[in-house]
Amino acid sequence: MVRVLMVCLGNICRSPLAEGILNSKIDSKDVTVDSAGTGGWHIGELPDPRSIAVARAHRIDITNQRCRKFVSKDFDRFDLIYVMDRSNLTDVIALAKKPEHIKKVKMILDEIEPASSLEVPDPYYGGDNGFEHVYALLDEACDNIVKKLSDEYKVR
Repeated sequence: MVRVLMVCLGNICRSPLAEGILNSKIDSKDVTVDSAGTGGWHIGELPDPRSIAVARAHRIDITNQRCRKFVSKDFDRFDLIYVMDRSNLTDVIALAKKPEHIKKVKMILDEIEPASSLEVPDPYYGGDNGFEHVYALLDEACDNIVKKLSDEYKVR
């Protein structure tokens, strides 16, 4: 079993999209995907309506997700932890208690361009197309994550 966690700031826009996208691409009971936020402002809430709409436009339903906060126990619960930007990276690593915890944390767009440290932009500042642009980036990254899961973790 491989457990993957997607993390953004509020767990309301980017990480729910990433969770939904990756879940839609995986046809295996050997992978679980969840999402969380480094901040606790939206705990228990649905994802942003615009994230729901963009996901729905791509035939992905994320309405069953509820926002939650990233906690240090997530290092023990998950094998791969993908963060959306450098501030998420800093916040997540600050909660690590062991060096092996830090090794689990990756910038999600490094799956597109390794070691680039590119950030998934905040969709709220992307104008009318911000959420769709974020979806496209996450979709490409998730394609590469699926390949990684197949190659490195032998998930089919």
